[in-house]
Amino acid sequence: MQHRLLTFASPAVVAESAPAAPEPEASTKTRSVQERYFDTHDGARLFYRYWPARNSPAPAIILLHRGHEHSGRMQHIVEELDLPDFAMFAWDARGHGRSASAGDSPNFGTLVRDLDAFARHVSATCCVPFESMAIISQSVGSVLAAAWAHDYAPQIRCMVLSAPAFNIKLYVPFAYPALRLFHRLRGEFHVNSYVKPRVLTHDPERIASYQADPLITRPISVGVLLGLDHTSARIVADAQAIQVPTQVLTSGRDWVVHTKPQVDFFERLGATEKEHHVFDDLYHDILGEKDRRPALAKVRRFILKTFAGPNRQPQLLDADKSGYTKSEFDALSRPLPLLSRKRFGYALLKLGMRIGSVFSNGIRLGFKTGFDSGSTLDYVYRNQACGATPIRRLIDRGYLNSTGWQGIRRRKDNLVEALLDSMMRLRASGMPIRILDIAAGYGRYVLEALEQSGAQVEDVLLRDLSETNVQRGLALIQEKNLESTVRFEQGDAFDRKSLAAVRPRVTLGVVSGLYELFPENQPVRESLAGLADAIEPGGLLVYTGQPYHPQLEMIARTLPSHRDFRPWIMRRRTQGEIDQLVQAAGFRKIDQRMDEWGIFTVSIAERVFA
Repeated sequence: MQHRLLTFASPAVVAESAPAAPEPEASTKTRSVQERYFDTHDGARLFYRYWPARNSPAPAIILLHRGHEHSGRMQHIVEELDLPDFAMFAWDARGHGRSASAGDSPNFGTLVRDLDAFARHVSATCCVPFESMAIISQSVGSVLAAAWAHDYAPQIRCMVLSAPAFNIKLYVPFAYPALRLFHRLRGEFHVNSYVKPRVLTHDPERIASYQADPLITRPISVGVLLGLDHTSARIVADAQAIQVPTQVLTSGRDWVVHTKPQVDFFERLGATEKEHHVFDDLYHDILGEKDRRPALAKVRRFILKTFAGPNRQPQLLDADKSGYTKSEFDALSRPLPLLSRKRFGYALLKLGMRIGSVFSNGIRLGFKTGFDSGSTLDYVYRNQACGATPIRRLIDRGYLNSTGWQGIRRRKDNLVEALLDSMMRLRASGMPIRILDIAAGYGRYVLEALEQSGAQVEDVLLRDLSETNVQRGLALIQEKNLESTVRFEQGDAFDRKSLAAVRPRVTLGVVSGLYELFPENQPVRESLAGLADAIEPGGLLVYTGQPYHPQLEMIARTLPSHRDFRPWIMRRRTQGEIDQLVQAAGFRKIDQRMDEWGIFTVSIAERVFA
């Protein structure tokens, strides 16, 4: 079998012959396995297998199966890796194997959040911190792992991505556009997999077991398939955000997925420790191939190497001064060349938006108050197309249905969910509920959470720098009959002393949609320090992030901000960056939510005891 190695050697990627590595011996005895279930974030009950380590406590390896398969088909990896000092866990993903009763995932993002819930379950039940955890994944499971590393920024030790399915070969011309059209017209439906086991592996035993396995799930949800395609594209494009040490395994004879996106992903990967191995003669199921021992040896060596030393996380607190999102921000801040096509295109789009503002109340409000103002956000939250005629309402509806605004509304839903979750956590710990939102806009999401919770809330203080937002917020409080509980005052979210002086001391702090508008980290650090001063130890902080936006350049080139009506130019903070800023202020992240487009995150962190 021919094997090629591409490995990372700063500052460039170089090709070299593969060093000799000891291969794991064939297992002579089967590791004992336990069968368990865990409840994921929405209450779905998922099955998993657990192979205890020889001693405990022990580091953990989470195994993620291919599409259509299940955890039982990874038993051979557990045995053949020969890592008895590692506990191993493998789930049946939602809709697969013995988790089929949980039903299909509503979207690919739900599967990524399932993985986050599974890792947190493993961490809590087996006392394994994330930094003592590794991932070994295959095909669709590898996309899940990469998306989790990008979107949730877990501080795991390393991950192995075997034949990641960043671009599936559908073999039908225009398959993805056709599926998108039919999905839009028909709603959810399923297609059967064309994949035959003989194009996965040369191993006759694996082929026979695949054909006879009653738990193989051949139909796939088209919504999940399209979500996989969208997620893969953005993860490959933004792989620089991933800092986890990563090994990528590529099949030289892959009939199932395209391999070029795997190369692109590896080249863009932000991890300082990374390897890419190409196995020229192997099919897609690299770790289940007939001649799989050399590949498993590479996996084993990589895991032992990364666990041999301390878990070194890159420092991102100064990413506003150097780094790829700073370079991206600087490029967006520069005017386009005078005679460039792109400049002409954005000029036409801006003119179209100006004309649209004559017909659309939402677009007109954006130009009047800024597209990032509290007034615009509240209009988007209400999601009611306005206009005196059907054509005006149609244009307004098109504006409200843009991907960015859909993401904003999903962020609001996730905020309400996170606030309800946080209030439940505070009640369970016996702490009073005292809420502070430092940049509330109109405060709609906090007020909706209060209406839904039914909890005994001791105090709620909403603040905003805009007098207009304060007055509109007070009117909304009156409208909802919450004057006895909720106060609203003008205040600067970046004034540490002002935040620290809030009384009574807070048990639940909220900061939403604010830090994303400011490219510099120092004001954010001051604000977080003020929140840390204001929140009691054991209290919680709900905060948002924006690690990705599909319309970033369009917004920068065409839409004004509420701040002096300058162009609305945003510097993206990766999830790893915003999490590190929060951690540096004295908090520990304990949960996260994200929309299915990968745009906005909502996280919960606990104020740690000094």
